[in-house]
Amino acid sequence: MVLKTELCRFSGAKIYPGRGIRFIRSDSQVFLFVNSKCKRLGASNSRSINKMVLKTELCRFSGAKIYPGRGIRFIRSDSQVFLFVNSKCKRYFHNKLKPSKLTWTAMYRKQPKKDIAQEAAKKRRRATKKPYSRSIVGATLEVIQKKRSEKPEIRDAAREAALREIKERVKKAKEIRTKAPDANEDLLPVPKTETEKR
Repeated sequence: MVLKTELCRFSGAKIYPGRGIRFIRSDSQVFLFVNSKCKRLGASNSRSINKMVLKTELCRFSGAKIYPGRGIRFIRSDSQVFLFVNSKCKRYFHNKLKPSKLTWTAMYRKQPKKDIAQEAAKKRRRATKKPYSRSIVGATLEVIQKKRSEKPEIRDAAREAALREIKERVKKAKEIRTKAPDANEDLLPVPKTETEKR
């Protein structure tokens, strides 16, 4: 009886039927290894095998990575799926503990900005002033040009005149307030009744 043997992908040793480790890559390519050592070394050797990309998911409680075939899947009555790394995370989730209060969770580390992996250097943008012309409501082009061509002495004089006028108005308002008699002066106090005195 002749046995069909295959060769190890890493060491080149003979692999008899029912022996060895069969490794199927993500692109459905099959590799055979004699033992786990060959598989480990063969998988790390980039020439023999391209690195495999695993689809990882995140723990709903701690935020840790969950690799395929790992973790605990919990399906709620409203058919919402929760994935947990371990029973500790599942237990804390069911006890309604807040992950932001536990120091070992990703949520806690993001809160006080301790998560180094997430911190990306923000590009500083220089604020540049863009020139634009504001539209002046109710002003015609002639009025705007006249104001621009005014001499500073004339502008200062107009400003002082406006300030003087405002001060005079304030003074007049104060005088009127001081001269006006109090509305409560002509009222006499009402004597208290016996029931109010007690």
